Amino acid sequence: MTFLFHPSGSLPYHLRAWLWRRTLWAPFHAEVRRWLTDWRPETKHLVLIGPSGGYALSAQFLERFERIVVLEPDPLARWMLRRRFPEVAFEWRESDFPPQPGGFASLAASYPGAALLFCNLLGQELQGQPDGFNRATWLAELESALQGRAWASWHDRVSSARRPDRQPYLRFAYALPLNELLGHYWQGGSLEITDHETVGLCSQYPRRYAIWHLAPKVWHLIEWLGT
Repeated sequence: MTFLFHPSGSLPYHLRAWLWRRTLWAPFHAEVRRWLTDWRPETKHLVLIGPSGGYALSAQFLERFERIVVLEPDPLARWMLRRRFPEVAFEWRESDFPPQPGGFASLAASYPGAALLFCNLLGQELQGQPDGFNRATWLAELESALQGRAWASWHDRVSSARRPDRQPYLRFAYALPLNELLGHYWQGGSLEITDHETVGLCSQYPRRYAIWHLAPKVWHLIEWLGT
């Protein structure tokens, strides 16, 4: 029964998805689908990296691709993804993406010509993450390793137990300083956040933001990047 509590997903996460996919999670997932509608890589080969059960994905998006490889270590998530999209002939990999130096270059070399979609992965604790893992150093390799490749990511920027005062869908031409970014969502008073260590990722790239109401007292500020 250990597969029900896999560190990359687990039963509690999938239960939350079942409970809140049509309520708390619905506005954010609708925004992700808008992002994916606008992302138009010129390839029919897609690699999904860490999609979990595919709760933010849609059949309309997936049907644009002729070949879809899935890198997802959570067996329960793979079962949910098959169940949600039974018509899609996914190719399954438990792991082709080591969270260590050279991981992005290895991923690009393993799937030449494919578009790469990181599904809320880059700000998370990762399976196989080595002792002393430095996320900033790891993420600093992404831009050069994927130069010239079609890729996109939505990922946690920060999370907080305080409800945002506003929840706009924003876009910027480049990365803002953290305090300026937070000021678009939380205004005045004290604010305790968890920083998911994705600061500085491709800082000169255009980006978009949305709030994900993950649980009744948990809000995540999510960043989107795409090429």
